[in-house]
Amino acid sequence: MLKLANSQMKEIADWLDVGMRCYFNKQTGEIISIPNFDNWIGADEELWEEAIQELEENWENYVEFDGMTSRDSFRVMADFTDTVDNIKLQDRLVDALNKRKPFQNFKWVIDNSGEYRQQWFDYKKMRYIEWVADQLEAMNRSSSFDSSEPEERTE
Repeated sequence: MLKLANSQMKEIADWLDVGMRCYFNKQTGEIISIPNFDNWIGADEELWEEAIQELEENWENYVEFDGMTSRDSFRVMADFTDTVDNIKLQDRLVDALNKRKPFQNFKWVIDNSGEYRQQWFDYKKMRYIEWVADQLEAMNRSSSFDSSEPEERTE
């Protein structure tokens, strides 16, 4: 069974949130993140050559955690909107999500919302950690990991 410490789940969630691809070494517990070169056109792969080579040479030792799709990210924004206790702000967020370019509009509204901006960041981080935990659970259900894996580490 694959286990991650809370700090590892948070690290993976943070990397995924900024658009990176994230890999976990089942034997060592090492986390490798690299840009998603499919989305970061023009990113200099040379800067990430060592990590890419490690992944290519030892692919069987790693599992990849996927980032959210735009649909999943939209759902997180909509769910957050439902938690906002300021009706005027909630209405502005709903309106932003229903316009063209909902991500850009939501960001503008939330960036100008005072204390709710930090609440958004905290909420999104919590949801990304849950996203990683759900993937970990699915991996453990669908695969049998060998017993030489590191046990859960707590920090």
